[in-house]
Amino acid sequence: MKKLVIASLLAMALAACSQSAQDNAASAANAAASEVQAAASEATAAASEAVGAAQDAAASAVGAATDAAASAVDATKAVATEAAEATKEAADKAADAVKDAANAAQEAAK
Repeated sequence: MKKLVIASLLAMALAACSQSAQDNAASAANAAASEVQAAASEATAAASEAVGAAQDAAASAVGAATDAAASAVDATKAVATEAAEATKEAADKAADAVKDAANAAQEAAK
């Protein structure tokens, strides 16, 4: 009879221990799941922030490239205008020199 009582007590203790172990395991699993969810949320936020920063950097680079291209166009126009003016001045001087030479030749022919 004593053996039966001891066996029953051991079975109840094991059953209680087993429920406690199950509760602890469930609690640990819930804590781990919460930590995983928090880490995933942080990773998602960090990835979103990185994407936003990359988009801002790309927009800034496009703006800088556009400004540089506009400056290059303006500089090219300025150089072309200066070259055209210099060519016109040189042509005018050459025409004046030809006229002067023609007048000098006419005067010398008289």
